Amino acid sequence: MRTRPPLPLLLAASLVAALALLPVGYLLLRMAAAGPEAWALLARPAVWSVFGNSALLAAVCTAGAVALGVPLAWLTARTDLPGRRFWSVALVLPLAMPSYIGAYAWIALLGPRGMLGRLLAPLGIGRLPEPYGLAGTALVITLINYPFVLLAVRAAIRRLDPALEEAALGLGLSRRQIFWRVTLPQLRGPIAAGGLLAAFYALSDFGAPALLRYKSFTRVIFIEYQSAFNRNTAALMALVLVGLTLAVLAAEAAVRGRSPLFRTGSGSRRPAAPIPLGRWKAPALVACAGVVTAALGLPILVILYWNVVGWRNGQGLWLSPSAVGNSLLAGTLAAAAAVVAAAPVAYLAGRYRRRLAGWADRSAYLGGALPGIVVALALVFFSARHLPAGLYQSLPLLVLAYVIRFLPQAIGCLRTSLAQIPPRLEEAARGLGRGRLRTFAAVTLPLLKPGALAGAALVFLTTVKELPVTLLLSPTGFDTLVYAIWSTASEGLFSQASPSALLLLGLSALSIAVILRQEERGLYG
Repeated sequence: MRTRPPLPLLLAASLVAALALLPVGYLLLRMAAAGPEAWALLARPAVWSVFGNSALLAAVCTAGAVALGVPLAWLTARTDLPGRRFWSVALVLPLAMPSYIGAYAWIALLGPRGMLGRLLAPLGIGRLPEPYGLAGTALVITLINYPFVLLAVRAAIRRLDPALEEAALGLGLSRRQIFWRVTLPQLRGPIAAGGLLAAFYALSDFGAPALLRYKSFTRVIFIEYQSAFNRNTAALMALVLVGLTLAVLAAEAAVRGRSPLFRTGSGSRRPAAPIPLGRWKAPALVACAGVVTAALGLPILVILYWNVVGWRNGQGLWLSPSAVGNSLLAGTLAAAAAVVAAAPVAYLAGRYRRRLAGWADRSAYLGGALPGIVVALALVFFSARHLPAGLYQSLPLLVLAYVIRFLPQAIGCLRTSLAQIPPRLEEAARGLGRGRLRTFAAVTLPLLKPGALAGAALVFLTTVKELPVTLLLSPTGFDTLVYAIWSTASEGLFSQASPSALLLLGLSALSIAVILRQEERGLYG
């Protein structure tokens, strides 16, 4: 393997990294231009109140995701849970649920004049607790983002050396002691990685806080952007949110510590024998069923109910064909562009140990860690001032925002796939006289296809669900399923929102199926 990467690869990876850092760079310029106004804004108690709200929401949602994801991963990966294959799929499917659909479903269920209130009214039961504020927002987001922890931990559990647990059993330790003293310490890195994604989701989510009236940074920034004449305030508040995101990154690094991210032992890669649950089998089944019902079953039931209500009222299927086509178009373009952009960064970081390779990789991840509303605001400001008028609120700009937002997902899948390709194969092809491009096209690219497919499916999934980027950057008249759901659900028109919500869930579920297929093939561990 050559120690010096080719110049075209360096240039391509540097260009991608620069594009990923564009939102941060432009927001820093806005802050510098604002001058003393920035310090005055940061000193306002209202800003720090919103800061505390966002930090609290992220902490609660991350703790909830870990509390759900770790035991569910252990149940589906290490025990004799009945129907384990079914639960392995069903417990991941909530990842397909956009937060604004989950929020609208819980409002329709528990809100004023909601479904449950109507059902219980004849029994004399009065007003139900409403799902607004921190409790409702944290519940909705946690039920959606716990699969991030589940997937990361389950992949790590499947890689663990069973000889360690067998040795601990031989020393007289109980199953509970083995889990806490042997298994759990080895999962610190994957738990931190999954928790990081859960925290990012909570910090960047806009739909659930907006619908459930929780004053988080994303909601306040969006309101400030739409209502204020001086949009410097929105940009400066976005920078505060970037600072909070960086703090979460630092906390994840501290928690992860020096835990290994790969298998280091010399033991065999044989599967571990399932642990019998015994009398805990029934409680485990109830727990799995309860989580799937709360995260997926109830929202789908509410959506179907409002579909029936709309049909009975003569509304029919209120579904715009153009919204469906535009969602598919934007998701497909973003998925293809993200995989193409991720390829040079992933290859440079995976094949060459150079300082520039690490810089490009971290820059791409930093850009992708930014909340969607920050990316959208930065590109709004940048395109309005520095790009030709035809590119402002255009489809290429929208796709660029999606790529910046979800580039790390494509890079992660490609790097995982690339790590399973021995460099000796490329060296052998080069030794036979093939050039770099021919070697990549004939040897590397066919072996990268599974990772590219998984990355494209993951980017498509998150693109078709993305709300703030779509609301702020979509071209005029470019309706999507996201916009159709938001514009109707935010006004309480649940029967009109339900057909689009059901179709969007179907598209997301197809992407989840592709991702789970790649997990079975070992692309994530």
